[in-house]
Amino acid sequence: MAATASLAGAPLATASPPGSMAPAQAWRRLVEGNERFVAGRQRHPHEGMAWRETLVEDQWPFACVLGCADSRVPPELIFDRGLGDIFTVRTAGEVLDESIIGSIEYAVEHLGVPLVVVLGHESCGAVTAAVELVRSGNGGSGSISTLLRGIEATVRGTPGDDDPDAFLAACVVNQARRVVTQLRERSALIREAVDAGRAGLVPAVYDLDEYRVTRH
Repeated sequence: MAATASLAGAPLATASPPGSMAPAQAWRRLVEGNERFVAGRQRHPHEGMAWRETLVEDQWPFACVLGCADSRVPPELIFDRGLGDIFTVRTAGEVLDESIIGSIEYAVEHLGVPLVVVLGHESCGAVTAAVELVRSGNGGSGSISTLLRGIEATVRGTPGDDDPDAFLAACVVNQARRVVTQLRERSALIREAVDAGRAGLVPAVYDLDEYRVTRH
């Protein structure tokens, strides 16, 4: 593939498979982008016409992010990445089902993605609703109740706190951690890739006030 620049004056970059990129290197790349986002100095990489042409035949994302469907937390923006960089899967509360797991397996097994990040966020509405479900029995209507049941175990397993905001924050962290555990338990493909060192699994949370992603 031809070397291309995504922005005028930006260094040339070549679209290529992650190859031997280690999970820690992929995480550093995400962190560097998030630091730019926090500082308001985004580069908006990999958006130019020439770069798009390199992606017509194939893709080589260096990370897979399972994030909440919340409109305030688009991974490509908060990590300051562009087209072809992140294989994004989104569902409210990061709740897993077979199609979500299969999508992540595709990223790891077929695209060679070296890192999977489960990204929760501050004041998550799905987690908030799951807390309400546990406390009052109100589980919402339709398929929303099924979604909340996917978070219920996290809420019940989180130590109580008299401060509602602190308890919700703890539930958000624990949901990201629990989903990481579930991915290992429910997917032999992901577990084998992690155990072999080909991929990493990272639980993380995005702070809506400070715009920063923190690993947990």
